[in-house]
Amino acid sequence: MKLHRLLAITMLLLSRKRMSGQELADRFEVSLRTIYRDLETINSAGIPVISYAGADGGYEIMDQYRIDRQMVTLEELHSIVTALRGMQASLEDKDMDHLLAKVGALVAKSEQNRLEDSGEPLIFDTRPWCGTQAEKETMTRLRQAAKSRNVVRFFYTNADGIGTERTVEPVGLAWKGYAWFLYAYCRLRGDYRTFRLTRIKQLRVELEVFPRRDVRLEDLDARWMQRERSDRIRMVLRFHPRVRVKVEEYFGEERIAVQEDGYLLVTAEHSAEGWLIGHLLGHGTDVLVIEPKWLADAVREKAEQIVRQYRDE
Repeated sequence: MKLHRLLAITMLLLSRKRMSGQELADRFEVSLRTIYRDLETINSAGIPVISYAGADGGYEIMDQYRIDRQMVTLEELHSIVTALRGMQASLEDKDMDHLLAKVGALVAKSEQNRLEDSGEPLIFDTRPWCGTQAEKETMTRLRQAAKSRNVVRFFYTNADGIGTERTVEPVGLAWKGYAWFLYAYCRLRGDYRTFRLTRIKQLRVELEVFPRRDVRLEDLDARWMQRERSDRIRMVLRFHPRVRVKVEEYFGEERIAVQEDGYLLVTAEHSAEGWLIGHLLGHGTDVLVIEPKWLADAVREKAEQIVRQYRDE
């Protein structure tokens, strides 16, 4: 266990500029004293760990140091190539082609034969099912704007259909489950926001260059995930047996209790976004919202609005 932790700390410090001892202790769920001993062990092994004091202090590995290729196994390189190919499917970036070639060059010819003989066990594809060339161009322009720190402007429509002009300072792109999102500082809101790429229209990349802000893409992603968890609500839903397959795929078997009459009782946490009501209505009469009451009332009210709409026709 200690050996795995030592290797993980080394890889983490290589991939980041600087981390405090407490950050490392929290990440690996050990004491601060254990982290200090681990860092001494890593340093004794010939990996130059440098410590810095002060408010911005912490630990990092000397800039010129790098891990030799022997530290990465053939299977791990194969996983890297698979992930890069999946990204390339969406980005169509020439730089990504060069990166794939560089990583591929780390694999010896004899190893390449082994890979070809074993076949491809995994395909990772981030392309949306209905993706268009325009969306790829949007991604390319936003990625470049984030790299060069150019301000961008666009017309954005939120999930409620409300559109606004936005001026933002892009930080980067993130694939979140089923779609691409832009993480950026929004000057209209005065804070960082996420923007789904399919809702961005009339994109313009300005000549204005914004100053670098002290925030990383992974920090914004962690903040987004924390906010999403805090916005979740506890739901109890009752589903008809005929939709069992769909329910298991969406919620997972561990959240489902099969009742004596065959109906499925689902207890789960879910984001309380506006599309939740539409999602539940999509199940028609195959679902009944038991808890919370306000959600059941909202679904019923929306269903009654639909009925009235058709009566008025």
